[in-house]
Amino acid sequence: MAKVTGLKKISWMIMGGVLGASLVVGTSVMADRQASSASGLPLEQLRAFVEVYDRISTGYFEPIENEKMLENAIRGMLTNLDPHSDYLPKESFERVEESTRGEFGGLGMEVGMEDGAVRVVAPIDDTPAQRAGVRSGDIIIKLDDTSLQGMSLTDAVKMMRGEPGSTIKLTIIRSGESEPLVFELERAVIKVRSVRERLLEADLGYVRISQFQTRTGEDLSRAIRALEQENGGPLAGLVLDLRNNPGGVLSASVDVSNVFLNEGLIVYTEGRLQNSQMRFEAKRGDLMNGKPIVVLVNEGSASASEIVAGALQDHGRALIAGRDTFGKGSVQSILPLNNGAAIKLTTALYFTPSGRSIQASGIKPDIEIDLVKVERVNQERRSREADLDGHINQPGANDTEESKQDETASLLSEDYELYEGLNLLKSMVFASRRN
Repeated sequence: MAKVTGLKKISWMIMGGVLGASLVVGTSVMADRQASSASGLPLEQLRAFVEVYDRISTGYFEPIENEKMLENAIRGMLTNLDPHSDYLPKESFERVEESTRGEFGGLGMEVGMEDGAVRVVAPIDDTPAQRAGVRSGDIIIKLDDTSLQGMSLTDAVKMMRGEPGSTIKLTIIRSGESEPLVFELERAVIKVRSVRERLLEADLGYVRISQFQTRTGEDLSRAIRALEQENGGPLAGLVLDLRNNPGGVLSASVDVSNVFLNEGLIVYTEGRLQNSQMRFEAKRGDLMNGKPIVVLVNEGSASASEIVAGALQDHGRALIAGRDTFGKGSVQSILPLNNGAAIKLTTALYFTPSGRSIQASGIKPDIEIDLVKVERVNQERRSREADLDGHINQPGANDTEESKQDETASLLSEDYELYEGLNLLKSMVFASRRN
């Protein structure tokens, strides 16, 4: 008798165990089904799996590595569940850990699997993908000359990662474009600064969160204090920009919500496992002391971004402006395996404080802002006093205030959504001062 070794030997042991179980309960189909129901294991399907595995390993026209075949089987079980569950080999697992720390090599975009295609959730600020013009919703069909049809998300991400300075060509299908678009990107070390801030006008601050990392809540608090110091006093209002923010760490979304809430539920999750039943309550004081907040969102705002927007909306703490968000309302848990790999498994769904599910529906803004581009019309204007040589300056006027006004005016053509968000904030501040 031929010697059976390695994983093939294991397969025969599994086959023997399955067959042995069926012999114990008898040979009839009814008895076999009763045993399957009692044990909770689908014995018929397991027996078919082992049979298919053995026939492939012995009959395929060329040898296949047993490890690779089993990895593919595991990946197939996961990727057919939903777009976010996946098998993470050891290298991929390590890259996931790197990305949560905020520094990794690659192109700088969050991607997901949808109907077998790799879809861009959102590019990350100041990365090769964002600078090249990659947009939320783009479908990547080729990397260099390799088609992504049938490729797993893990393998596609692995191809996009690489040595900084090396280049890769992305072929993309975009809604509204009749032909595929081709981008050539140079890989870089992605150092994500998740929080950026600036004053839009006197007393009115702006904070942009590009991704949710473990320290984002602390960085947000630091940014608000820096704005207050620059402003010379407390802010009268704030624009919080979550556009094209693909999400990140759940705890970071709770920390960010805590910055603006004094009490109440932030988010809760529901799942079958006991540790999937979670509730997060606000514990930190409101750093803005109830001052008006406008939150900007769009179709690239996902996951943790939607948690923050939903919590602030349900508590009436902020006005949400923009367009419907991405709708990723599921929780993925990274479950390490004994072989150094891990599985990313969807274990729960997010719900806003009022009980709304984010999944597939997203967060609907209170005020919708269309995606438009405004161009200034050149026209002659009559001379004003300020245009006359030797005119007298307004008492108390300074160059800093004038430059801020010029910067705000330029928003109309550079970032219409932010321009509208600022106008909404001004109205809210004005109304709050009259009350």
